[in-house]
Amino acid sequence: MYRPEMIAWRRSAGRVSTGPAMTSAARRVQRTYLTLTLLTTLSASLIWGVNTLFLLDAGLDNTEAFLANAAFTLGMVVFEIPTGVLADTRGRRFSFLLGTATLLASTLAYFVMWQVRAPLWGWLLASMLIGLGFTFFSGATEAWLVDALRAAGMTEGLEAVFGRAQAVSGAGMLAGSVVGGVLAQATSLGAPYLARAGLLAVTLAVAWFAMRDLGFIPDPTARPVAAVRAVLSGAVNGGLRNPPVRWLMLAALFTSGTGLYVFYALQPYLLELSGDPGGYSMAGLAAALVAAGQMVGGLLAGLVRRRIRRPVDVLVMGAIASVGLMVGIGLVRSLVPALALIAAWALVTAITFPVRQSFMNHLIPSDQRATVLSFDSLMGSAGGVVAQPALGRVADVAGYPASYLVSAAIAAGAIPFTLLAGRRGRR
Repeated sequence: MYRPEMIAWRRSAGRVSTGPAMTSAARRVQRTYLTLTLLTTLSASLIWGVNTLFLLDAGLDNTEAFLANAAFTLGMVVFEIPTGVLADTRGRRFSFLLGTATLLASTLAYFVMWQVRAPLWGWLLASMLIGLGFTFFSGATEAWLVDALRAAGMTEGLEAVFGRAQAVSGAGMLAGSVVGGVLAQATSLGAPYLARAGLLAVTLAVAWFAMRDLGFIPDPTARPVAAVRAVLSGAVNGGLRNPPVRWLMLAALFTSGTGLYVFYALQPYLLELSGDPGGYSMAGLAAALVAAGQMVGGLLAGLVRRRIRRPVDVLVMGAIASVGLMVGIGLVRSLVPALALIAAWALVTAITFPVRQSFMNHLIPSDQRATVLSFDSLMGSAGGVVAQPALGRVADVAGYPASYLVSAAIAAGAIPFTLLAGRRGRR
């Protein structure tokens, strides 16, 4: 669920200006955005450390579990553009509220299906609904932030805002993944899902009172078919016909699906390395390491940008390092080196993500911002629909280490496209 947002580069500093670029209204917008980022990440991450174990405990095998994950990404592919259009016509706040309510309902459905050991088709349907919930967020939340900050008088320093959001997201993920793992071990694998539903209810209430569409006027009278046609045309012009953006979107086909697999396969893989199949807190520790990497990487993103002039150079180096670390995770056979490599992989991913956000948004027009960003997410999700079940099948047949090596080979396909984005960006 990578979501780019950026208006202008700020090469001289990695922090938000305290001068006229950051007004009191802009600070309120930023606080709202960071609060919602914390709540959504905290609620989501309660299950991230145990989700694969939860599906396996419900009676699915590895292939079926990652088919359910693929259904989630398929839901994102199917619903990305319609929900992006909804955000660009009915409003970004409306889209966020609808997404929170959808995630609340689908999370409760997951819990009920775990109790009754539902058939595979039920998991596929519920996973698609979770994907639908996240598509209401994708593009809309960051588009709301950028337009609201512009309306509040802030015109620069957004890279640092995204870095702060990355750090806040990492803190939420760190807390949520640890608490989710402890809850699962102390009670049952279903407890984190109930806790997630409660936090989503809190998120819904906060967004209802604190979030307002600023710098953007929704058009609820727009005709859906005409709106889809018009916004899609703008999305194609601002996305696929824009060479640097197009190449980065194609690179996402290779990275997003493998990234999701690498993260979710860590849960059973680390239990296998530790020799304790019931140590669910170990799965939470893996997610916590990824969260810690996010926090540190988000804070380092501004420093890296000051040291490396061209953003695409950061993305290329990050892609190469990520592939190498996946290979390392697949080759090690003991727990401590695997944990160290996982932390390094998370750090690299977290440093490159805000840079990609900034680069993409610098080239996207405001009136199609949410839809272009949703289209970018659609490209990544499309890769995940194929990669996740395929890699799950590799894990069933040849084991988790082999699946990580195959993941690295797939992710390497993004490197040429990222290089092309840099070459066209120079022109």
